[in-house]
Amino acid sequence: MIGFQIERSALLDGVPHGFFGSAGGVHQFGFGGPGDPAEVQALRAAAAEAIRAGGRLAAPHQVHSPDVVVVDEIWDDAAAGRPVADAVVTATPGIVLGIVTADCGPILFADAQAGVIGAAHAGWRGAVDGVLENTMAAMEALGAQRERITAVLGPTIAQPSYEVDAPFRAHFAVEAEPFFALALERDGTPRWHFDLPGFIMAQLAASGLSKIANLGRDTFSHVARYHSHRRSSQAGEANYGRQISMIALP
Repeated sequence: MIGFQIERSALLDGVPHGFFGSAGGVHQFGFGGPGDPAEVQALRAAAAEAIRAGGRLAAPHQVHSPDVVVVDEIWDDAAAGRPVADAVVTATPGIVLGIVTADCGPILFADAQAGVIGAAHAGWRGAVDGVLENTMAAMEALGAQRERITAVLGPTIAQPSYEVDAPFRAHFAVEAEPFFALALERDGTPRWHFDLPGFIMAQLAASGLSKIANLGRDTFSHVARYHSHRRSSQAGEANYGRQISMIALP
């Protein structure tokens, strides 16, 4: 097996975590992506082991929702039958939380003092609908304190790579105006570039977090390191890969 490409943040030092890249397209971590499900399952298990020896993965079936699952016990990491949600939190040692992405924002959370961690998948819809706030609230219900929570945003599509139209922009309140930059018209219609990482970071800050970081990696332009739904769609590919982000209690 080709070695994992794992990026980490100094802000989460002492908390086992990692944002996994594609290793040149070889590693594909999503059950909805290309490849045999058994091979995907084995790769995900090996990645969890790389984060925490003996750790077992809890990764939900993601649907761009604001829903959060509190993980007390592990479920079978299989293509079917996993809880449907877009964020997971736990205070149980030995569990490795994971979420898959392919342009959307992967956010890892930790209150190391309380022993509570979380992982969220925030595309534009999840971010607008409250998945980040819901994740922090679920962590607080387990004993975390808002002022102690650290959050790190992993590889996400960057603003210059994210062109959108007027119907897309209509989903956002006027307060989101700073996250839209005018782009060239196409097919006679106005276009903008949307700053998803900036929007996510602003939401985290507005929620009261002071310890936040963005790795600043663009999934679209870093072809050899990340999968990208938009890049695959523009290339006319039938399917696309996913990377995975994981966090565990020490």
